[in-house]
Amino acid sequence: MSVDITTTGTGEPAGYSAAEAVRRILTSTGDTWAVVGLSSNTARAAYGVAAVLQRFGKRIVPVHPKAETVHGQRGYASLADIPFPVDVVDVFVNAEQAGAVADEAVAIGAKAVWFQLDVIDEAAFERTRAAGLDMVMDRCPAIEIPRLG
Repeated sequence: MSVDITTTGTGEPAGYSAAEAVRRILTSTGDTWAVVGLSSNTARAAYGVAAVLQRFGKRIVPVHPKAETVHGQRGYASLADIPFPVDVVDVFVNAEQAGAVADEAVAIGAKAVWFQLDVIDEAAFERTRAAGLDMVMDRCPAIEIPRLG
């Protein structure tokens, strides 16, 4: 199955609304979010975004090679190490690494992948959507959640 990623005038892939995907992921996809790149470094964006996700009722699961406990939640070194289902994989790694993370998200049975601001990989988007997952790129849930109203 191939997904058409030809962009429209809005920069979105044809036939796919990022705004609709954002709403779906935040409201009905599920509340367990694996945050890839989340560590105890309070200066990193992932740390603050994970706190916002928690405030809005999401269960965060830190995923980082150090497998640190962050915001009171046990960390795991990889997505494959998480022993329970994950709904959304929130990706805070650079675009060069993000595609592999999206592929891992598909492999573990996640329902959606969220690439953070400035994380763009069109090929990963196509593969992830072809696998049946929702996906957004270059967005931040901490910005989008308050917009839901």
